[in-house]
Amino acid sequence: MSGADGASGDAAQDLLSRTALTVFRLNGQFLSVSEELAAPAGLTAAWWQVLGAVLREPLPVAGIARAMGITRQSVQRVADLLVRRGLAEYAPNPAHRRAKLLRPTEAGRAAVARIEPGHAEVAARLREALGAEEFARTARVLERLSEALTELGPVDSLDP
Repeated sequence: MSGADGASGDAAQDLLSRTALTVFRLNGQFLSVSEELAAPAGLTAAWWQVLGAVLREPLPVAGIARAMGITRQSVQRVADLLVRRGLAEYAPNPAHRRAKLLRPTEAGRAAVARIEPGHAEVAARLREALGAEEFARTARVLERLSEALTELGPVDSLDP
């Protein structure tokens, strides 16, 4: 069996394995860098991730989970903790009475703002290491990979 690029089934499986292992390694690397950047601001990587998801607009917990590709329960735990720490607050949701919106407080926005200089430095170093064009292409390829996996749907729905 060959695809449009001439890759056999075994070669495609190898590419999937290599891609998955690289993404898993990248996930660990990004989490490590995120923890380092977030710690001086009094945040964890998970707290920063959830706050970052609602900086532009308040979202319900389920919406944050969908955008981040993680479980609603994980986001709910972090959101509740952020609210208890005064970094976020729940607001009424005009679209859904029970699903309140999460939004950052001024303290939450200030904490995220303290991360920005380090974040900018890491971004600049990656741009320098990869080159601006390759860095942009890498982001596009990863976004497309995520879209393709979404289009595939659940694995149990695939034909054997």
